[in-house]
Amino acid sequence: MQERLQELQVEAIAKVEAASNLKELNDIRVAYLGKKGPITEVLRGMGKLSAEERPKIGALANEVREAIAQKIEEKQIAMEEAAVQEKLAAEKIDVTLPGRPIKVGNHHPLTKVIEEIEDLFIGMGYQVAEGPEVEKDYYNFEALNLPKGHPARDMQDSFYITEEILLRTHTSPVQARTMEKHEGKGPVKIICPGKVYRRDHDDATHSHQFTQIEGLVIDENIRMSDLKGTLEVFAKRMFGEDREIRLRPSFFPFTEPSVEMDISCKMCGGHGCNVCKGTGWIEILGAGMVHPNVLEMAGFDSNKYSGFAFGMGPERIAMLKYGIDDIRHFYTNDIRFLKQFSRHEG
Repeated sequence: MQERLQELQVEAIAKVEAASNLKELNDIRVAYLGKKGPITEVLRGMGKLSAEERPKIGALANEVREAIAQKIEEKQIAMEEAAVQEKLAAEKIDVTLPGRPIKVGNHHPLTKVIEEIEDLFIGMGYQVAEGPEVEKDYYNFEALNLPKGHPARDMQDSFYITEEILLRTHTSPVQARTMEKHEGKGPVKIICPGKVYRRDHDDATHSHQFTQIEGLVIDENIRMSDLKGTLEVFAKRMFGEDREIRLRPSFFPFTEPSVEMDISCKMCGGHGCNVCKGTGWIEILGAGMVHPNVLEMAGFDSNKYSGFAFGMGPERIAMLKYGIDDIRHFYTNDIRFLKQFSRHEG
């Protein structure tokens, strides 16, 4: 038995040294140290030995077991260390290589124009006011001198949710809510930027969702000349100091008198071209003096207070400012279009 145990030790250690992976090593462990292994088989025959030989064989068997187990453990540690080193070598990073460039986003041209308009009017003492996009019919129409059944409602074909709730068709409801909060006391000086919604066919110049910025000033002794001066400052700041403006009579239910504002065409200098359709002028926005009915419904005394309001579409201004020919470019997220507008552009 002694010779057999010594043979098993030599044999097992040789196989351990020859093992090339952890699976083979584990198979050797099971084969020699398991319950059905040859060492266990040798120990089962100890009953035939004399009382003097049994302790010697038992001790030798334990020594063999420990020697094989230790050799397996050493081999396993060496294999695991080699695997770690191999993985580190495979995943080695050359810190001297140049890094991959990180793409930096640009300001969206529409966002740039809105922020530019906001900065302009904030510098003139205006506050930025906001309101809900899902609006009550009262604030969207009735408080703005557009009672139910008024034909001018058809000018703003609406997305109704219920008979009294709709997606706002302009940002004018923000003006109505702001006037109501002032409880008939001036002054009020706000601009209202935000999204608006109308039933419209999407094409190069129309969209069912677009943005709008409206302005409102209410105080004592506000005149049409104040409106004209404000719009002239706006036009020159946005389109250049050489731009001229003109006001044409128009109609809006919430202003009286009402005007449309044009600016002189940048492309032809006012002489007429295909951009301005030969007129030398390009329509920019609508404006007017706040209708007395609108003031009264908001709680203002129309004999004491007067005001002006204006409304513009940032998409149209951006199209003119940057030479964009299709409003759909603003909403299609085409990276080729967006990359044209540098983050650091003025």
